[in-house]
Amino acid sequence: MELSSFRRLQTNAGPVPLFKVIIDAMSLLSPLAGIGRYTFEVSRRILSANDYDCRFFYGYISNHLLQPSEPSAKKNIRSLVVRNPWLKSVVRRCLARCCLAGKTNYDLYWQPNFIPRSEIRASRVIATVHDFSWEIYPEFHPKERIAYFQENFYSSIKRCDHIITVSEYVKEEVIRRVSIKPENISVIHNGIDHGVFLPRKGISDVSQKYLLAVGSIEPRKNLRNLLLAYGMLDEQIRDEYNLILVGPQGWNNLEILNLISSLSRWVKYSGYVSDEELADLYSNAALFIYPSVYEGFGIPPLEAMACGAAVIASNASSLPEVCSDAAYYVDPMSPEAIMNAILKMLHDDALRNLLIEKGLSRARKFSWEQSAAAHKKLFDSILNQGA
Repeated sequence: MELSSFRRLQTNAGPVPLFKVIIDAMSLLSPLAGIGRYTFEVSRRILSANDYDCRFFYGYISNHLLQPSEPSAKKNIRSLVVRNPWLKSVVRRCLARCCLAGKTNYDLYWQPNFIPRSEIRASRVIATVHDFSWEIYPEFHPKERIAYFQENFYSSIKRCDHIITVSEYVKEEVIRRVSIKPENISVIHNGIDHGVFLPRKGISDVSQKYLLAVGSIEPRKNLRNLLLAYGMLDEQIRDEYNLILVGPQGWNNLEILNLISSLSRWVKYSGYVSDEELADLYSNAALFIYPSVYEGFGIPPLEAMACGAAVIASNASSLPEVCSDAAYYVDPMSPEAIMNAILKMLHDDALRNLLIEKGLSRARKFSWEQSAAAHKKLFDSILNQGA
């Protein structure tokens, strides 16, 4: 029986109650990054369907989905906790012992951020696994994060009735590393907001021609090799094309910050910007460069394509799956290769224009509406198994 029919059934006691669904939304208490964006965009569309009795977990239970731009004391506290590994581990232990979530038994619990919480009780559990960078590249993460995943990931993931991955690449990793049957894993791609990320030529506040990179200032995003590559360019090219870096400050980034400082005449670090500002920057960039060493999906290249930017991307992990033939690929471990890719793209107008055209077409294949609909269909299927 389909859920849409099930929820309309009448009994002598009245309408059948909606399924009780709880979503872990802790990622919305931090500055919005990849997992927070994913959680918010999918959750708000599921909530708007009004088919479930939805609750959200923020360390407390709420029926309110936080807007990423909402001012909140909890956000400020969360930001402080994220920057302090010791405090973060203490908070995790306190939540596990004191959380109110255990007082309710939900029909379905969705954990968008890897590890289901044992304190949340539900008849069905679904978790999204975004990547295995914590295991493949532990040097790219704080030690306390690695310790948390090593202690909790494999034991907790076995609690799940179903796994979501954001790419076929990650699905194969799950099958190989966790030994979960393929039929218990669903690939649901991330999306982009086409109402925001669209061509906006000529309306950027930046008058200088520029190259653009987006990502947290941390080792995994490989900004070190990008900066080394940029520093190899002739000074005349750097004078003509500055490099703008956008993204929150991550961790273990002293070398990256020193490189930015050494190139401060040409490199501008903008920090965190709004989606509207980011769309303007994408649209007017001469090139968008995404040299990340490892991604389970990679949203920024698609956002850049949707805005009409020519994209240089790493040839590693899931990025070729996501970007298909709409990007110019480069070995992320080679600054020389990155430099040569920049020169090739700047000097080959035909190639750049071809990739812009292909990028616009590729980006149209991904939307948050499609992603949320696929999540909703999966949730309905899982819930109806127990109806």
